[in-house]
Amino acid sequence: MIASKRALCLMLFLLIGIWTIAGVEVYAQGVIVPGPCRRCSRPAPPTRQLPGALPVKSIQIETKLSGQVATTHVEQVFRNDTDFVLEGTYFFPIPETASISEFAIWDGNNRLVGEVRSREEARRIYDEIVRRQRDPGLLEYAGRDLFQASIYPIPARSDKKLEITYTQVLTAEAGTVAYRYPLGTGRQMNVPIGMISGRVEIDGDEPIRNVYSPSHTVDVTRRNERHARLTFESKGKQEAPQDFQLFYTLSNDDFGLSLVTHREPGKQGYFLLMLAPKDELSEEEYAAKDIVFVLDTSGSMAAAGKMEKARAVMLFGISSLRAEDRFNVISFAGEERLMHTNLIAADAAGKARAEAFVKSLRATGGTNINDSLQAGLKQFGAADDRPKMLIFMTDGLPTVGETNATRIIENARAKKPGGVRLFTFGVGYDVNTALLDKLAADNSGVADYVEPKEDIEQKISTFFAKVSHPVLTDLELDLGGVETDLVYPRNLPDIFKGTQLALIGRYRNEREMRGVRLRLTGKTNRQARSFAYEKLRFPLTEDDHDFLPRLWATRRVGWLMEQVRTNGEEKELRDEIVDLGTRYGIVTPYTSYLALESNATSNSFTSSGQDPQFDRPRDLSAPAKERSMRRAPTSGGVSGPVPMASADSARLTTGAPAVQASKQARAQQETVMIESEELSAAANRKSVGGKTFYLRDNVWTDAEFKAETLLPVTSLVFASDEYYALLKREPRLAQFFSIGERVVVIYGNRIYRVNARAL
Repeated sequence: MIASKRALCLMLFLLIGIWTIAGVEVYAQGVIVPGPCRRCSRPAPPTRQLPGALPVKSIQIETKLSGQVATTHVEQVFRNDTDFVLEGTYFFPIPETASISEFAIWDGNNRLVGEVRSREEARRIYDEIVRRQRDPGLLEYAGRDLFQASIYPIPARSDKKLEITYTQVLTAEAGTVAYRYPLGTGRQMNVPIGMISGRVEIDGDEPIRNVYSPSHTVDVTRRNERHARLTFESKGKQEAPQDFQLFYTLSNDDFGLSLVTHREPGKQGYFLLMLAPKDELSEEEYAAKDIVFVLDTSGSMAAAGKMEKARAVMLFGISSLRAEDRFNVISFAGEERLMHTNLIAADAAGKARAEAFVKSLRATGGTNINDSLQAGLKQFGAADDRPKMLIFMTDGLPTVGETNATRIIENARAKKPGGVRLFTFGVGYDVNTALLDKLAADNSGVADYVEPKEDIEQKISTFFAKVSHPVLTDLELDLGGVETDLVYPRNLPDIFKGTQLALIGRYRNEREMRGVRLRLTGKTNRQARSFAYEKLRFPLTEDDHDFLPRLWATRRVGWLMEQVRTNGEEKELRDEIVDLGTRYGIVTPYTSYLALESNATSNSFTSSGQDPQFDRPRDLSAPAKERSMRRAPTSGGVSGPVPMASADSARLTTGAPAVQASKQARAQQETVMIESEELSAAANRKSVGGKTFYLRDNVWTDAEFKAETLLPVTSLVFASDEYYALLKREPRLAQFFSIGERVVVIYGNRIYRVNARAL
């Protein structure tokens, strides 16, 4: 007990190892489950009138990571909005290997520190609350290490602030350090959470690479290669925020490598491999490049100040060139106009000449895309092994010369020298997106679009700043005998200063692979280079990183949508998009928010677990009933809204819907962040543990389940002795069971069916 005679009583319990299966972690945010105050003179409210858990007004997280040791200090503010003084039971899941250094509760201006009590008593109280509350959401609090405190009093219409500090040793697999902070509060508890803010300081004895969060948009600042500071913030009431996850690599290598995997028992695995160059590079280590700028100067560019903005963008791109680079500028309208017949050096004289040429450009005439592309491609020598980039910017459709998009693409393919990267930018909505997408895809580049309300200078200047310093080009990756498929991006892009390459794919192996040797080859300033990475692991089972299947499926959907847009809609492509969208809860033009007809049942969903190209789902492509706004990475790395396209827009080639569909497909192919439950949730759908569940006939049903699925079945009654016994044997099932009292889930080649307990 706290040595205070005032009306405050605090008992603390540290429950270590509720479920003791090694390697399993179930996370959730700290929560206070309220109850009537038994020590108060005022009559207590009926329990049914109390919230399942107190709202969380704010959460502040301060974490210091030194090598693999993390010290996390959390300040939580809870709100009692009732007219009664309450008692409460506080649960906080402590990560594996963590130890609490301090816990305190604020009573007004008084900070009171608690003591530890027995685990047996904590376990008894926990089980009683889960059974009494009939709330499967509380199952998320049954992790390996659960901290529990009994809190009294919680005054009416007031805040209650708690602080907890704990230290943990983080896991590091192949040099990749993983950190996670729980922010969920139980999927059935619907506890609103207000402001969430976090600051993470990383200090390493070696350079810090591949700083990556799949869950949050983070701002990263660096004092040097061995120190990084990350901040993130979210506002507004959220009922299902994602856990904050962070990965980073400590490496002295020129290219630091990070590898994380996920694999359910008996299924194929998923991997995310990231490569990042060191920050401190000498000028000699950057590849000298050849670059050609091709700018549309047709009459339509005179509208809305586009010509002035495009001119400023071109001048920025030219100024960012290094003296070792070579370049040329080509404008096109009715016919092309070259600054020079050949590439010139990007020295002071060359830049001055280009600046005068760009300033002389005027908007007039038609749009001759074919001839201008031919002129740009002719600038590159086939035998030259420098990186070659062609930047093509237009605001219109082809109106002069060859106007057939198919023939323009064929002509570019016939004239292209080896190794050219073609980056296309469409300005406005009056562009042929199928043409620009195909030109970029066929030439190892990327298509992007500047909508009327977007800042063309900011967007394209950001692109120029990135590509101005190539670090490693012509990449090839040997995964040392690991059988992989459907790896994205399909073609390895060049690596530039300040960027990192993220590869995500699937793998298969019949035995545990712990000593895989990966080899990366490429060119640095025309010098062939090779890098080896030893002792990588591709396991048969890996419970962590369950965001990977959905992240892979998102990239796969983006690639499939690009095929639809550039090659035309085919049933096989559409069916696979619907299958992946349904199975993983991904918003697509063919599924929207998966708002199916009211008579749809769980039998409508693919059972599979098999490869989508072999397991064809039934047609779920009824017209989407909802439209959404989706957060997606922009070229600057900041999340921005991309309007969700409809199925019809997949067949359009011009106009606002076509531009938005193209941008959406590209964003999905480049995404490294899983979509939050808050942004993607529909009333009849929940995503948890890498699976998607649909509410059908009041049963939360795994999207992989079909009535004809031939697997052994285990049936249980919610909160029964058998139910708890199973969760002790298979702790990972807790996250699936936590979504409701009636659940059907496929896990480990078995169907688990949970039925509601009779009242």
